[in-house]
Amino acid sequence: MKKAITRFAPSPTGYIHIGNLRSAIYPYLTAQQTGGKMILRIEDTDRERYVEGATELIEDTLKWVGLDWDEGPLVGGPSEPYFQSERRDIYMKWVQKLLDSGRAYADPTPPEKIDEYRRECNAAKKPFLYRNYRPENPPKWEPGMPIRFKSEPKSYDWHDEVMGDMHTGPEVCDDIILIKRDGYPTYNFAHIVDDAEMGITHVMRGVEYLPSTPNYLALYEAFGLDRPLLVSLPHILAPSGNKKLGKRDGAKSVTEYRSDGVLPEAMLNYLACLGWNDGTEKEIYTKDELIKAFSLDRIQNSGARYDETKLLWMNGQWIRRIFDEQGARALYDRTVNFWPEEAASYPEDYRVKVLSIIYDRLKTMSDLRTMTTYFFTDPEINVDTIINNKFLKKISESEIEDLLKKTISELTNLKEWNEESIQDALNKLLSDTNRKPAELFSLIRIAVSFAPFSPALNLTLDVLGRETTLARLNAVARAI
Repeated sequence: MKKAITRFAPSPTGYIHIGNLRSAIYPYLTAQQTGGKMILRIEDTDRERYVEGATELIEDTLKWVGLDWDEGPLVGGPSEPYFQSERRDIYMKWVQKLLDSGRAYADPTPPEKIDEYRRECNAAKKPFLYRNYRPENPPKWEPGMPIRFKSEPKSYDWHDEVMGDMHTGPEVCDDIILIKRDGYPTYNFAHIVDDAEMGITHVMRGVEYLPSTPNYLALYEAFGLDRPLLVSLPHILAPSGNKKLGKRDGAKSVTEYRSDGVLPEAMLNYLACLGWNDGTEKEIYTKDELIKAFSLDRIQNSGARYDETKLLWMNGQWIRRIFDEQGARALYDRTVNFWPEEAASYPEDYRVKVLSIIYDRLKTMSDLRTMTTYFFTDPEINVDTIINNKFLKKISESEIEDLLKKTISELTNLKEWNEESIQDALNKLLSDTNRKPAELFSLIRIAVSFAPFSPALNLTLDVLGRETTLARLNAVARAI
């Protein structure tokens, strides 16, 4: 297979949403699969929307999810610079070729006049095409003056690797702006130049650029360039399925998901499979497995619905996978910023023990903050929580007190405090009290944790330790 040279070319205009990240994943997988390379290029020519620090956020996000670029900021490469704002001399050399060949012109028309042309077209209910208002005798270009492409409208046919064979008529071709008044190039022009200079073989971007493709094809022709493979990536849709996913639909930025404790493996896995599958029922993929299985012809040509529930499910699967395959310590290393504040005063070994019995209930790492508090601080006693429990509401308060006292006695007499001996003691209590497990175990669980749920009771008591367990049981017995 021919080595693919792909690129991810984001604009540093703010946070990174999941659609941005998926647009990096597919070029990365394609490059890796073919032994090629992915270039990171920062398209920062829209200076009005530029956000300080956004480039660093892009770089950090790609590193976090494991998408290492082969050329670009931080790593360099033969096509430096990789910031479009630093490539203006290159663009001017290319645009000069078009000016010299008569395929571009300086446009002196004031913005107000262009707005007037547009209003005329709207009033006449016809599309606004600037080529119909092209100045007859354009002046020599001077800084501060836009440069436009001189289109030669015609029909275009091309193949899109996802959308299939495409066709448009001459009505979509127009005199697009190449260089803006501020001296910076437009996306429509700059990406053509950059892709050519960097040897890009696969242009992968959102389907929203599909209507502009004829203008891009016209530029390829004007420069005598071979067309790269064009790959239009369908939108990620809102859960309703009827529109493009946006902030209002509940989707958070990648940074927010990261802060909530979504693992990079899960994020990569979920987004790669959001609109792509390898034809099997497989859902969990490592990065290496994705590289091996990925193919452009399996990208679906319609939008894929975003499902946060599926992402969190997948994250839970990855949490368990890391624990099972790499061990408790490896998973613990991922938890540094996610424990409740009270955990800071406890030794690391204790926190590892807590993680070892709670990990299989986690959907995100941030769940540790709410699920493990009772391991680090005594819970507030609420008798109503006990007597209103669905398994205990038919038991009188005196019976509850008696059950607690018998439990305290049995656990106090244990010679060894470990999960096996604790389970033996709990089983003996069931026999001695003639109570159902749901009744007795619910009572003990609530008394030591006052949490909606906990890991297996014998494991919970083992980690809490004899002293803490008995102190909490006694405190509740006194409160009943």
